[in-house]
Amino acid sequence: MPDYFTSQSFGSADADKTRYSIKLRQIIEEFDLEVYYGPEGYEDIDIISDDIIRPGLQLAGFFEYFDPYRIQLIGKVETSYLGNLSSEKRRESFENFLRYPIPALIISRGIEPFPECLEVAKKYHRTILSSQATTNELHAALIGSLQVSLAPRITRHGCLVEVYGEGILILGDSGVGKSETAMELVNRGHRLIADDAVEIKKVSARSLVGSAPDAIKHFIELRGIGIVNVRRLFGTGAVNESEKIDLVVKLEQWVEGKQYDRFGMTDETVNILGLSLPALTIPVKPGRNLAIIIEVAAKNNRNKRMGYNAANELAERLSRQYGAGE
Repeated sequence: MPDYFTSQSFGSADADKTRYSIKLRQIIEEFDLEVYYGPEGYEDIDIISDDIIRPGLQLAGFFEYFDPYRIQLIGKVETSYLGNLSSEKRRESFENFLRYPIPALIISRGIEPFPECLEVAKKYHRTILSSQATTNELHAALIGSLQVSLAPRITRHGCLVEVYGEGILILGDSGVGKSETAMELVNRGHRLIADDAVEIKKVSARSLVGSAPDAIKHFIELRGIGIVNVRRLFGTGAVNESEKIDLVVKLEQWVEGKQYDRFGMTDETVNILGLSLPALTIPVKPGRNLAIIIEVAAKNNRNKRMGYNAANELAERLSRQYGAGE
C-alpha cells in the first residue's frame, strides 16, 4: 500500500474529469414531482449537470450560451410572461425552446403547463414535470442534491468516524489498527461512517464528504472476531450515513529513532481531490490509547479552525519568559 502522506495526493486529475450521472427517476422520487408528460424511457434519462437553468431568456428567444443538458425550471415569472403572449406566440416560444434535448422541464408552485407546452413536448419527446414547492426553494434544493450526487469522487482504504462532530479519516497500512481504533471510538460514544472502504466526494469547492459503499454500510471487520454490524450492536446512534472530512489521521508503526512531531508547530496537510486537509501522523505501539489520542486530535483540530493553537501559545509564553530574562 502506498504511503499517502509521502505522495501527498489522493486521486489524479482524471478523477475530477470523470462525468457522473443519475437517472431522472431519482430526482422525481426525491422531490415528489408530478409527471405531466413523459416520453417512453423518460425515467432513465441521465442527468449529468449539477446546475439548474431558469430559461427566461430562452423562452424570449435568446439561445446564445444555452446549455440544454441541464434541468430547466420555470416559475411564476416565466409563466406570467408566457401568459401574456398569444397562443401562437406561446407555441412558437415552446417550439424554439423544446427542440433542444433538455432532460426535463419542471414547473414550480403547482402551476399547470400551458396546452401549447404539452403539445410541443409530445412532438419533441420532452419530459414535463411539476412541483408544489416555490421556485427559489426548489432551485436551491435541486442544486444541493445534484452537487452531492454528481460530485467528483474516489474510494480509499481506511475508516471514517465522527468524533465530537469532527469527521476523522483514519488511514494506514493493513493491520495497523484502524478498525480496532474505530471500534473503540464507537464504544466511547462516537459514530462510525465507514470501515475498510471510504467513498469520498468533493461536494463543493471547500468540502469533502465521506460515506460507506452500500454493500458494507454499518459493518466493521475486527481481526480475531470477524464481521460485526455496528448498528445492530450499538444502535442507530452509533452510525451515520455520511460526514464531512475535517482531519486526516495516518496511523503507522512506531519506528525507533524516527523523529515525530512533539509540539505541533508544523501544519501537515494532505491533498484529496484538489483540497488540502489538515493531517496528523500518529505512531502506533503497545500501550498507546489511540482512541483517546484521536479524541484529543478532534478537539484540537476544532480549536485550530476557530483560531486557537496551543503550540503557538506555548511558544509565545516561552519567548516572553526567556526573552525577558536576557
